[in-house]
Amino acid sequence: MAATLETIQTKIRRLTRSPSTAQITDAQLNEYINTFVLYDIPEHLRLFSLHTTLTFYTQPYVDTYKTNTVLATDPMYNFKDKYTTVNPPMYVAGYYMAFSQSQDEFRASYPIINSVQSIGTTGNGVIINYDGTLSGKPILQSEVLFTSIDSDNNAITLKDIPRESVATGLPTQIGDLVTPDTAFSRGTINYVTGAYDLTFPTPPANGAAIYSQTVPYQPSRPSMVLYYDNAFIVRPVPDKAYKVTVEAYMRPTALIAGADPEMEQWHQYISYGAAKKVLEDRMDMESVQMIMPEFKEQECLVLRRTLAQQANNRTQTIYSGNSDYMGGGWNRNGTFY
Repeated sequence: MAATLETIQTKIRRLTRSPSTAQITDAQLNEYINTFVLYDIPEHLRLFSLHTTLTFYTQPYVDTYKTNTVLATDPMYNFKDKYTTVNPPMYVAGYYMAFSQSQDEFRASYPIINSVQSIGTTGNGVIINYDGTLSGKPILQSEVLFTSIDSDNNAITLKDIPRESVATGLPTQIGDLVTPDTAFSRGTINYVTGAYDLTFPTPPANGAAIYSQTVPYQPSRPSMVLYYDNAFIVRPVPDKAYKVTVEAYMRPTALIAGADPEMEQWHQYISYGAAKKVLEDRMDMESVQMIMPEFKEQECLVLRRTLAQQANNRTQTIYSGNSDYMGGGWNRNGTFY
């Protein structure tokens, strides 16, 4: 029996006693089906068949990798919605990377310490445009400030916003300088060369120093990653392109006419799950209770394949070898590594 979208629709109509499209259309059924597939299944179950390897590539002088919404061929395209979770281990160019989800832990290893320096000129109460090249470079993106004070002793501040390519959505090595809480560009900063060209909203006061605050770094192969806010932040900042791999759980794909679920075994589970949603919207809670035992039975059957696969893995203890960063285990000759 083929487990297609059409067979799932038929099963739902039987469960909800809705044989006619006048009661519920195929389009409405598809909405219920795909809501369950896309949003319920990955939260109810972490299935082995959805376990995959995410591979992306670093760019020189770029430390943050997040969802790309422009370039469909980019591995990070629609990352935020395509994957539900990512898990260690993570590798860069085949080398193990320390994986953290704690900003505190990450910054303990790689603190962000600003280098504050005068740009070598002072205000005269009239000029608002300044350009030049910073001495310490390359500099970290999203950590650039230019500051001074105006004639009323009010702070003047410009910060950077990394620029993305309009054509690809990928990060570039140029940032826009904006006043805080705005997006209007008042200049640019080149993160690699340190070249800047800025226009303050008001002129710095006569004799007022103008300061830059940046975070210089030495680029090299990354050895640690912070996964936070659906983005990967790597340290050290890459000096070239590197292949990065990490384990991830995919979100199931939506079903379309004639398509099969990722696993044909799922079709009963999807049918009961979508039927449950239909009945809940009708406030027919009595029918919901009637189908719940079989819904849970189908959920167990879908999960059993994953449990059987994972049963082959030994539970890690402090006495077993493992690949945790800075971890170890007892080997066969009785020494700890």
